[in-house]
Amino acid sequence: MKRILHHLHSNLLLKIASFNSVAVLLRVLAGFVTSKAIAVFIGAEGLALIGNLRNFLTTTESFSTLGFSNGIVKYVAELKEDHSKLTEAVITILIAVLIATLIISTLLFVYADGLSLFIFGASQPFGFIIELLAFALPFSSLNIVLVAIINGLSKYKTVVKINILSQVIGVSTTLFLIWTSQLEGALMAAVLLPGFLFFVTLFSFFQIKELLKGLTLSHLNFRFLKNLSAYSLMALFSAAVMPLVVVCVRNYLIDQVSLQDAGYWEAIRRISNYYVMFVSSLLALYILPRFAEITNAFEFRKEILHFYKTVLPVFALALIGIYIFRSLIVQLIFTEEFLPVTHLFKWQLLGDFLKVISSVIAYQLIAKKMVYQYIGIELFSMLNLFVSSMYLIDWFGVEGAVMAHFVNFALHALVILTVFRKELFSRENFKL
Repeated sequence: MKRILHHLHSNLLLKIASFNSVAVLLRVLAGFVTSKAIAVFIGAEGLALIGNLRNFLTTTESFSTLGFSNGIVKYVAELKEDHSKLTEAVITILIAVLIATLIISTLLFVYADGLSLFIFGASQPFGFIIELLAFALPFSSLNIVLVAIINGLSKYKTVVKINILSQVIGVSTTLFLIWTSQLEGALMAAVLLPGFLFFVTLFSFFQIKELLKGLTLSHLNFRFLKNLSAYSLMALFSAAVMPLVVVCVRNYLIDQVSLQDAGYWEAIRRISNYYVMFVSSLLALYILPRFAEITNAFEFRKEILHFYKTVLPVFALALIGIYIFRSLIVQLIFTEEFLPVTHLFKWQLLGDFLKVISSVIAYQLIAKKMVYQYIGIELFSMLNLFVSSMYLIDWFGVEGAVMAHFVNFALHALVILTVFRKELFSRENFKL
């Protein structure tokens, strides 16, 4: 027993995972409550429109933060012992993001009606939602940057506490808006809450005294942005374009099948996000900073194997349990109206398992700034998802969309293993 306790205490991955699980469970619970409210007050059709807006939000946030998020984590982690360079990096990033966000907010406000047509369709005049997004975007973008800085400083507990408080505020506000304004309320919550949560993060940021000391505009040095350009290019290519691909797939489902079936697809994607959330947040908190520190193939292989042995068995068991109790889960999160979603679980779960396997290795592309390989793999993945979705939806309806998800990550895993075959399977130890 003593050895087990010592192992848990000394294992950084397990320590982060155990502390992070509290925040993740709260996020899942918040998601359950919000999804239930959407199902009761809005229905499957409204869920599809909310999904389109959320994907568009991902794109706008990626552009407004210049795709710097992962790069911030890496460079802050590397520079945290050099206060002078760290303050120079932080102030430069904050100013650059603020300028970019103000430009994008202006464009959103000017073209609000046209963007509403693309996101919601001609029958849903929600231009005012895009105008609200234009107002909130500067705050939500700065929130993303501040969280990335805190993450890079390895303040894991602070990041988790921010997530916990954000979920409490977020779910209560969302429920109130859905109760009072139904679909409009849910859309308003989606665009306004990320900006409001900036003030929660800002309070925690002000508590990091060692970083704030000497943080002035005199440290501004835009040459530092050159170091982040590779991360910007990678993030803007995937985080900005992939959500638009999903919007196109969802719109194709609406046109070729029905708005209700598109809502069912959004429902299974939402459930997927809940259980994948634990692993994806763990990757951002642990894997990216860890890979940034690793300099040889032996440590790279060791870290991947360690993650697989620690996390993958638990994740696999969780997926099996989710499949067995899928009917109960659907009725618990949504309503009986959503029971057709149970037919979509098999392909979604298989695809998500492959997604986790390949994503762990793929973080090395970001950590080591392998720009061309990253863009090539992402382009392949986007085209594969789009083409396979169109083809399989024509043949199998809404089930074709989740089949395309599985096909995409099966091929993605194969490509990732091919790219890193030397690092993963060679007995040699070499510098990365």
